[in-house]
Amino acid sequence: MNIENTKAQMRKGVLEYCILSILNGEDKYTSEILDTLKDAKMLVVEGTIYPLLTRLKNAGLLNYRWEESTSGPPRKYYTLTETGKLFLKELDSTWDELRNATNLVTKTKKVKK
Repeated sequence: MNIENTKAQMRKGVLEYCILSILNGEDKYTSEILDTLKDAKMLVVEGTIYPLLTRLKNAGLLNYRWEESTSGPPRKYYTLTETGKLFLKELDSTWDELRNATNLVTKTKKVKK
């Protein structure tokens, strides 16, 4: 079994949640989202994030607006919709439950060793 493949699948599983969290309370353009993920050691390429942003927008969780940039072409800024904020709140709850359950299971295993 390939550990890198498993790690990548784990990251993909939480990517949507991370993106919505990054946009919570602050509009950002794609490069800022990617930089935030990179700073958190979640390496994601543009080819992965653009389809995901489109899917989140089509699901009604995100909106975007174009804004002129002083240092290049206009930028597409993403923002959470009200539906996106409610969805994120549900994901926060689910994440807390999942994290707690995972911690219980993994700590139990470590104690038994």
